Formats: sequence, C-alpha cells, structure tokens
Amino acid sequence: MNPSNNRFSRPQLLLFYIVLTAAIATGLALFSSASTIISLLGTATAGLFLPLLLSLIVTFLLEPAVRLVEGERISRTVSIFIIYFLVFILLFLAGSLFSAQWQTMWISLKSDLPRYTAGLIDFLKEVQANLHNRFPFIANYDLPARTRALAEQLLSQILLQTPKSALRLGSLLVIVPLFSFFFLRDGQRILRATVALTPNRYFEMVHDLLFLVSRQMAHFIRGRILEAFIIGVIVTAGLSVTDIRYAPILGLVAGITNLVPYIGPIVGMIPGILIAFIDLGMGGQFWWIVVVYILIAQVLVDNFILIPVLISRVANLHPLWVILAIIMGGKLYGILGMIIGVPVASIVKIALLEIRHYRRNLAISETTLETGRLV
Repeated sequence: MNPSNNRFSRPQLLLFYIVLTAAIATGLALFSSASTIISLLGTATAGLFLPLLLSLIVTFLLEPAVRLVEGERISRTVSIFIIYFLVFILLFLAGSLFSAQWQTMWISLKSDLPRYTAGLIDFLKEVQANLHNRFPFIANYDLPARTRALAEQLLSQILLQTPKSALRLGSLLVIVPLFSFFFLRDGQRILRATVALTPNRYFEMVHDLLFLVSRQMAHFIRGRILEAFIIGVIVTAGLSVTDIRYAPILGLVAGITNLVPYIGPIVGMIPGILIAFIDLGMGGQFWWIVVVYILIAQVLVDNFILIPVLISRVANLHPLWVILAIIMGGKLYGILGMIIGVPVASIVKIALLEIRHYRRNLAISETTLETGRLV
C-alpha cells in the first residue's frame, strides 16, 4: 500500500480548512444569535412572571364561582363579568369600612417603630452580656450593632421600594384582572389546543397530565389561600382579647407568611411576640399570645386540622422534598419562589409518575401485540 495515498492534497486541505472555519463561524453566529434572542426574551418577559402567576391564582379561585353562575341562559363571558362585579363590590365595601382604621394603625405603627427597635436592642444587649459571661470566646461579636444595621438596611429598602411597589401595584390592578378574564374565558380552549398539537401516540398521556396538573393546582391554591385566611383570622381573634396593639396587622402578617411552609409561621410570629414583649412585658398576656401563635394557630388548627384536610392530600410530598423545593425556590425567586416551590415540585412529581405509568402501559401493550403476531 502506497503511503502517499493516505495523505491529503493541498486542495483537499484547503477545502477542509474552509469548511471547518465556516462551521465554527456558523456555530458562533448561531450561539450569539441564540444568546441575543434569549436575552431579549428575558428582558421582554421579565415583568410578566408575577402578573401571570397572580392571574393563574385568581383564575383558580374564581373558576368555581364562574361555573356556578354560568348556565343555559348566561354565557361564560357574562358570568365572568358578574363575578368580577361582585368581587369589586365586596372589595369596595371592605375598603370603605376598614380603610380609615387601617390607615390610623399604619401611621401609629410607623411612629412606634423606633421604640420597638430600641426595645429590641436593649433586650439583645442583655442577651449579649449573658452570653459573654458564659462564652467569653464570642466577646468580639456585637449582636445589637449587627441587629441595628440589619434593621436600618431593611427599613431603607422598604422606603426605597415603596414608590416602585406602588407603581407596580397599580399596574398589577390592571393587568391581573385582564389576564384572569382571558384565562377564565379561554382556558379550556387553550388546553384543548395544546393537547391537539401532541402526536397521537402521546395524546392520552398529555391530556391526562394537563387535567391532573390543573386539578392539583386548583386544589392546592384554594387550600393554601383558605389556610392562610383561617390562620390570619385565628391570630387576629386571639390577639384581640389582649391589650396588644395592631392585632389586625399582626393577623394579616401571620396569614401571609403562613403561605411559606415551615419558615413562614416562625417569621410571622416574631413581630407579634416582639410587640407583646415590649408593650406588655413577660406577664400572662404575653404567654397567652405565645400560646395563640404556637399552640392554637400552628399546632392545633394548622397541623392537626388544616394541613391534613386541605394540603396533605394535594401536595403528597415527603417533607425532605418540601424543604428542598423551598430552598431552591428561594434561591431562584426569593420569597415568591419559596411560596411556589412546593406546587412546582408537586407538578414535577405528577409529570414523572404519569410518564412512567404510560411508558409502562405502552411497553406492556407493545409486548402483547408482538406476542399476538407471533402466535
């Protein structure tokens, strides 16, 4: 065999070089174009995640009411407008009845905030002095200064974000009802169109998967909202029998933070316990407030009644996966990610189980067909 036959000629090498250079240049151009398109899409859709999420939540909450009103003589569009009108009337009446009281409490709370901060700093100084006496190796750790710096940083962030939050809230009040209207009216049509795009082989799997995910999310969202509302009412009622101030605000904080599993209830009880400690001291009312937060609201009502009835049958996740979902969601989207981490993990679990179920049934059916052909 002639060795010269294994060598490339100069034209062949030149052609190979040109083709390789063109391939690399094309790959870089495609990568750059894809990165630019992804960046533009990310910029264009950056502000749509929260409105879409809130719109889906509103859709799942209002869907039962819309179905109840909808009938032979009332179209779905008219029923949606009727429910919107009723919700607007309820919100207007609630705002008219409680807006003045809430505004007064909020102004009073802002004026009392320095006093509560000073009381917390004094308490932390006492704790630090006791810790230094028992553990001298942490003498250089200034707990009150760090807490004061953290509180000032948090307060400055709140003050800076308030105008932006007001503008964002105004836009959400327009966008969310609009998106929710189209989701309520055309949601089933969108799902059917999505299912119709799938191949015939996977049609049944995709249909069942979308149905299960939709049902799961509806039950989960309604359950979590109802759970947060009940916890907020119980905390407000329990605090109202004492001399503590701002019981409605503290109940609202407890209800909202309860949406975050495990971590939220702990964060939600801190303001109430702090205010009770500074204003009421370590007397009987203080310990009653601690009992309301921990024993009544969380242990008895939430863990023994609400979670088994409203949440456990829907989420059906191991506590380890719940904690991982909360941590990963918090890393990606902050507090909002911690709230939606559990339902997203539940969706992933449903998808994996359905795919495994249909793959197993498909394998069994194909084996049966092959056996029948051989026979």
